[in-house]
Amino acid sequence: MLTKTENSILIPIDSTEQTTIALSQSYNLARLTNSKIILLSIDEGNPPFVQKTLDELAKEVSLKSGQPVETMIRKGNVYEEINKAADQINPLFVIIGLTSKISLSKITGQNAFRMVRESKHPVITIRGKVHRDGCKTILLPLDLSKETREKVNNAVELAKLFNADIRIISILSQDNKENENKLIAYSNQAWKYIKEHGVRCTVKALRGKDITKMVLDYGHEVEADLILIMSKAELSVAEFFIGTIAQRIINESDIPVLSYRPMKRKDNTVFSK
Repeated sequence: MLTKTENSILIPIDSTEQTTIALSQSYNLARLTNSKIILLSIDEGNPPFVQKTLDELAKEVSLKSGQPVETMIRKGNVYEEINKAADQINPLFVIIGLTSKISLSKITGQNAFRMVRESKHPVITIRGKVHRDGCKTILLPLDLSKETREKVNNAVELAKLFNADIRIISILSQDNKENENKLIAYSNQAWKYIKEHGVRCTVKALRGKDITKMVLDYGHEVEADLILIMSKAELSVAEFFIGTIAQRIINESDIPVLSYRPMKRKDNTVFSK
């Protein structure tokens, strides 16, 4: 993920306060990954005015981040153009400021989640108003889906980048005792794997039905700076954190959420580097 010869971070821009917050959160990440910041505006009006505004913002962002900044203007549907631009650029991350409990500028409800779900690139959605610089604690919800195993490797990489702790959480809402035992065993396996890679880690299991609320409450309890989830189109019963629960987390969390799209693999039964 962090080995490209020219790293970049894509940030869609609008006039909301949340865009400014998302931008400020990008600076430390851009420095740590030696990435240029690309500001994307979906033009709806006067192109010269939009370009002038973007150029002025780019100078400010470059001064504050100490990183190179470029600008892009595209026309069309907001969420489609964000993903098209990301496919063209191939950024390390797309960082998006969400302006309310359900909206990103003109992206609302399921459209916002659809944009995240269909993105081929990691997307960080930022809703809350107050965040620390950097990242000290990463919250890692785990379920029984094979795809969530990829999160463990991603979390390790990010934790090493930020020198952060990882907090594993699993929610025991299964009626099937066998599945609960599998989830506990899997969470402990993930904990061991993370510790073997030199990353500080804890593991906790909670029992309840409202998975989203329990994850977010625990995130606040441990002062998490980032929640890692997966997103994809086809879901199974066990895939709590890549389906409707993922959508609720994105829509409701005031803790930044990093969404990964699972890679296509023949075997996800073991962790890998």
